[in-house]
Amino acid sequence: MTIVAVLEVDGCWASSAAITYDVMITANRISAASKRALPFEIRTVRCGPRRSTNADLADAELTIIPGLGVASVTELDEKLKSSACRRAGRLLVEAFGSGAILAASCASTFLLADAGLLDGRRATTTWWLAPTFRQRYPDVELTADQMVVAAWPIATGGAAMAQMDLMLAVVAKFAGPGLARACANYLLLDERRSQAPFMAITYLAGQDPRIAKAESWVREHIGRDFNMEELAKAMALAPRTFARRIAATCGVSPIQFVQQIRIETARHLLETTRLSVEEIARQVGYAEPSTLRRLVRRATKHSPGHFRPTV
Repeated sequence: MTIVAVLEVDGCWASSAAITYDVMITANRISAASKRALPFEIRTVRCGPRRSTNADLADAELTIIPGLGVASVTELDEKLKSSACRRAGRLLVEAFGSGAILAASCASTFLLADAGLLDGRRATTTWWLAPTFRQRYPDVELTADQMVVAAWPIATGGAAMAQMDLMLAVVAKFAGPGLARACANYLLLDERRSQAPFMAITYLAGQDPRIAKAESWVREHIGRDFNMEELAKAMALAPRTFARRIAATCGVSPIQFVQQIRIETARHLLETTRLSVEEIARQVGYAEPSTLRRLVRRATKHSPGHFRPTV
């Protein structure tokens, strides 16, 4: 049996915490029904504005940190400076130094990075904070498109609901893939490997006025062929400078930036019109429908037909 501490920082996402407990409790129940040993002993450790009497991770073999529950970079900054987060960071450093395994998702990954625990490691975080994470923690190998990076002894997850994907990875690690699949079936959870289909390029671009302008330019000229040099010139930037700003703001290359806008537009047309795939491909700048089909499948794991309305 693995002793698990769920570290709830003051104001954490209630849904993220609930998912954490639900998956482990389900794993225990399925194991009990099969007359097997329970895989998890679950404890709760809370970090609030004041020191909690149970704020101790000393004997936990695994510590899980649900999402912090922030909605902006400003709110994140304030949260990380709070006494609760500073205390949580110290506890995590001590626990990891004692051999504990750590798992965090969403903005809680910033707690690990702030404490230096992710330096030199692969990690992911919530897609909308990825540019901020990448700028602050250059020593972390961030793969923001992935839903979960299980780089044990530390695993990280993406946006808030990626906590369920992270927990399935935890169950697979500590109790076996079979039990993880049983939990997914019991709770009706789909396996999701990538955050890419859920990323909103408009939100990311809006963090840099020049990149927001580039997004508007691409949408205005989406139906014609243009190269990245032309796009950079329209923004009055050198191509390399433009590429650096795109990467810092959105975490993608200029080509990927344009492709995401085209795929997003195509998906909207598939969902809201009766236009053929051939016509939609032309409208979003692809001469060959096969190019659109390939890119949509690569980005979403579905064919264009999947997005047609069913009624």
